[in-house]
Amino acid sequence: MPYYQTWEEFARAAEKLYLTDPMKVRVVLKYRHCDGNICMKVTDDAVCLQYKTDQAQDVKKIEKLHGKLMRLMVSKESHSGAMETD
Repeated sequence: MPYYQTWEEFARAAEKLYLTDPMKVRVVLKYRHCDGNICMKVTDDAVCLQYKTDQAQDVKKIEKLHGKLMRLMVSKESHSGAMETD
C-alpha cells in the first residue's frame, strides 16, 4: 500500500473511488502525536489509497476532503430516507 506523493492526486483518486461504489468505501484518519504525522486512508477492500504528511498546512486540506466525503455520504443516505417516507 504505497502512499501518494502529491495531495492533488490523492484527493482526486479518493473522490473517484468513493463515487464508483459509495456503499463499500471507508475513510480512516490516524494521527500520531509522537511522530507528528497524520495519515488518511480511503479503501474499498480492493483498492487502498493512503496519504501521510507532517506539514501543518496539509491538515486543512485533509479536513476539507474529509468533510466533503462525509457530506457526500450523508446526502446519499438522506435522499434514500426521504424516498422511503413518501
